[in-house]
Parts: sequence; C-alpha cells; structure tokens
Amino acid sequence: MPELSVEERLARLEREVARLKLKVKMLHPKKDWITAITGTAKDDPDYEEILRLGKEIRDADRLDEDQTREPNG
Repeated sequence: MPELSVEERLARLEREVARLKLKVKMLHPKKDWITAITGTAKDDPDYEEILRLGKEIRDADRLDEDQTREPNG
C-alpha cells in the first residue's frame, strides 16, 4: 500500500473535520437565547418584583438621559 503524501493526508483530515463538525451541529442545534430563557421565571414568587425593579431602573436611566440633553431652542 503506497504511503500517502502530506497533501493527501491533510485533505483527508480536512474532510473528516468537516464531517465531524456537521455531526456535532446536527446533534446540538443552536437555540436562540430568548427561546431558551422564555418562561424560566414564570413560577418565581419574586417575578413581579423583578419586573417592577427593572422598569424602575429603565425609567431612572431615561430621566438621566433627558437631564443631560441640552434644551432645544
């Protein structure tokens, strides 16, 4: 059996790596993060408080932004 050249060995390795990558991708399809976390806090007794605090922080950030802007006119 003739010995393979470095180029032939490299080509075989590249094909095998591509095949393995495809196999892994098919076994573990990537989920988008929002789907993965949707509903995870629904039964948390503190969920409403979490939402309220998040809104409070966003509202405070908006006020800070409004105060740093120069008035028009």
